[in-house]
Amino acid sequence: MKIVILGGTGLIGTALQKSLSNEHQVACFNRYAFKSVEYLTSLIEGSDLVIQLSGSVISKRWSQKVISDMWQSRVDTNQMLSRAVQLLNIKPRVICSSGISFYAESSCDNPKTEDDPKGNGYLTELNIAIESAAKSISDEVIILRFGVVLSREGGALQKLYWPYFFGAGGPIMTGEQCFSWIHIKDLVKAIEFIINDPKSRGVYNITSPEPVPQKVFGRALARVLKRPFFIPVWEWQLKILLGKGSEVLTLSASVIPKRLTQDGFIFDYPSVDSAMKELIG
Repeated sequence: MKIVILGGTGLIGTALQKSLSNEHQVACFNRYAFKSVEYLTSLIEGSDLVIQLSGSVISKRWSQKVISDMWQSRVDTNQMLSRAVQLLNIKPRVICSSGISFYAESSCDNPKTEDDPKGNGYLTELNIAIESAAKSISDEVIILRFGVVLSREGGALQKLYWPYFFGAGGPIMTGEQCFSWIHIKDLVKAIEFIINDPKSRGVYNITSPEPVPQKVFGRALARVLKRPFFIPVWEWQLKILLGKGSEVLTLSASVIPKRLTQDGFIFDYPSVDSAMKELIG
């Protein structure tokens, strides 16, 4: 297939390109692809599949500029992609990214699936807008709701590695809030699994089948690094550092990939211990 990855220079796009290029013709573009509808149309014309991953980083202090960029880089880009696809005579399959903060907060013993309704809050509203724009592209659009992606190359694990390495690891607040995550290799494998099924459409949760409390995740990281786990980070500290953006770290998100597992997908790293051993051990 000819595959175009938009927002493809980030952590997920880079990993996808490396894997998909073994069997397909893959072109990756950064957000410059969205400079105009005409330019975007020229990039995706003739493609069999478009994977839309565009989105700015949200785990930082939410200034007005950052908030605006959060929406523009996700919602506005999906809307422009919709207009570009409508201009094509032969339309590609389209995959768009979203997030598990679409759902209401929940504990690890009460996980959400694709069957559950939306939650409440700012991040939920952002994901609703992202998905609404994505659905305007096609009735058969595929929407991927990502959990926290674990990779040695970047993202949350890279940010946590050095504090934990120097013995500063500990629970965030009580550590009871649920943490839904996925190993980058399982993420890539899951997307390829979805791509290879011509009947795939609609929403898929892209998370490990085993969400864990944040303190369990933290202890697993500390254990594989052979470091202590006891220095807590309190909500007031996070608000000083990140302001309203601290929501990203304090929300309790318990989500499982019901559709993937029902369709027969097998995770290579279903548990946090197996993921940590492969990533760091």
